[in-house]
Amino acid sequence: MSDEEARLARLRERIDQIDDDLLRLISERAECARDVAEVKQEANPGEEVAFYRPEREARILSRVRERNPGPLADEEMARLFREVMSACLALEKPMTIAFLGPEGTFTQAAALKHFGHSVLSTPLAAIDDVFREVASGNAQYGVVPVENSTEGMINHTLDMFMGSALKICGEVQLRIHHHLLRRPDQDEAGITRIYSHQQSFAQCRKWLDSHWPAVERIKVSSNGEAARLASEEEGAAAIAGDMAASLYGLEPAHSNIEDRPDNTTRFLIIGTEAVPPSGQDKTSILVSTRNRPGALYELLEPFKREGIDLTRLETRPSPSATWAYVFYIDFVGHRDAPAVRAVLDEIEAQSQELKHLGSYPMGVL
Repeated sequence: MSDEEARLARLRERIDQIDDDLLRLISERAECARDVAEVKQEANPGEEVAFYRPEREARILSRVRERNPGPLADEEMARLFREVMSACLALEKPMTIAFLGPEGTFTQAAALKHFGHSVLSTPLAAIDDVFREVASGNAQYGVVPVENSTEGMINHTLDMFMGSALKICGEVQLRIHHHLLRRPDQDEAGITRIYSHQQSFAQCRKWLDSHWPAVERIKVSSNGEAARLASEEEGAAAIAGDMAASLYGLEPAHSNIEDRPDNTTRFLIIGTEAVPPSGQDKTSILVSTRNRPGALYELLEPFKREGIDLTRLETRPSPSATWAYVFYIDFVGHRDAPAVRAVLDEIEAQSQELKHLGSYPMGVL
């Protein structure tokens, strides 16, 4: 045996030993998770027990990133732990997660990124359906898109919160890469139409105008639906992501065709329970103010005075009056923090209505 072969043999033996240790430790963690479930059920006999704790998982993943020694990147290490945690949580009670479908959408990818692959995911046809599924208790949580770095806010999602009692329990950001997908047997020169969601067309407009200006663009309800149609129809292509390509057996004719390489979509996790502080939190509120000069200044001034960082301010028409408006505000901090409580109390006193949509951990992955 050469020196190189001997060295490789020693390294492989060491890898086998480490794998055995990992197997033992993961199994030990799973046993602890099962014990946690038993303790919670014994303490709350006959009641619905919440096994998933968003703030607890956010703290764990943040700790993993902070203590990661390398050589794996912090996010990659956190993703590995995310899957271990997902599998262990499923031992306690598998969660059902509703998402804006069909299968193969970026919203499904966001759901799996946030919750891991050991959940039961339910695709639904509309954002309204996701809210209803969670409100009815058929799903523990829902995932809906709320903001894209290129196209701005998803107004339908914001409007749903006006009449819903659901709370925001978390957020996840997903880097969006669009591909022009075709069937393996589809010649590129024979493509006569492209299916996609209207936002994907908008995010790839310059590339399409430059490379495929004469091809018909057909808007459909989702990128998953676009991929399904492209998989069934001769002469069709779709703009969609990796998950849709894999699900429907398509291959990229061109990859990463989005006009902006930093194209990112933010998704919200919606549920029924308020989330305790995690240490790195964000809060979302809806505020309806009286229509008078200086109303917006009076709304924002307390945030500046208390040094609270605003991350988003949007205006939506009020459903209760013509030419009246509701402000959607995101800011850094948890509702239970003294400075945040003081600001919210002041805003509530001077506004027509203040609705607290949720305080939740900032996206870790």
